[in-house]
Amino acid sequence: MSSVNAIKKVLVIDDNPTIVELIKYAVNLQGSYQVVVAYDGVQGLERVFTEQPDCVIIDVKMPRMDGYQLVRCLRGDSRTANIPLIILSAMTREEDHMTGLLSGADEYLTKPFKPTALNAAIENVLRLTPAERQRRTDSLVQSQSERD
Repeated sequence: MSSVNAIKKVLVIDDNPTIVELIKYAVNLQGSYQVVVAYDGVQGLERVFTEQPDCVIIDVKMPRMDGYQLVRCLRGDSRTANIPLIILSAMTREEDHMTGLLSGADEYLTKPFKPTALNAAIENVLRLTPAERQRRTDSLVQSQSERD
């Protein structure tokens, strides 16, 4: 960590301030990240453009725009298509998981979460290249269509 630029910025989008604080705490427990927050999907979308985060952690159930919609928005815009996205949700069913990944999230974690798991997920998604992200999405879509 020699230069100031080395500190990655993580945007946390969740409508529950308590969870936001927990995530901030967990993220800073193990890594040194600058954490910025938003409390719903629309505000989150605005923040992505103003803050240019290195990684975004997104809740699914939020007012104004849910996490899946937000992920699809970000993936559909060339300016934000390759930002690492992690969904962190209380929704634990397999189909929720698939919906999140098919929307374009790189990781889908469930609440309650372990700080170590969250930090591992952040590390993982920060390393993904755009090509790897595309390949993973393609194979997901492939496996989904085979299942239908």
